[in-house]
Amino acid sequence: MTSYLDTLSHESTYVFPSRKRGESDAHIGPVGQRALIYVVSKYAEQARVRDLSPHDLRHRFGSRMAQTVPLHRLAQLMGHDSLDTTLRYVREKQQDLQQGVETIAWA
Repeated sequence: MTSYLDTLSHESTYVFPSRKRGESDAHIGPVGQRALIYVVSKYAEQARVRDLSPHDLRHRFGSRMAQTVPLHRLAQLMGHDSLDTTLRYVREKQQDLQQGVETIAWA
């Protein structure tokens, strides 16, 4: 992953930049939804991972970041307008803790 990031321009605001055919460097934007689905599907197939989508990766990112990043920062990273939306990732973490406690209690 680090080698890929090293290929990006330091001014790039996108992890997966896209330049539409014929557009200049000034018109670089995010990769489109269809292209992202294609890339994720391609590498998931090579890794023999079933049913993986860009949404799954986004959800995993949010859940992992919720463990260490303050809620307001996570909301910014995820592009959420409402902290209520971001709270879903924190609540999932609490559910994981509850499941862990129940597993220990009944073991």
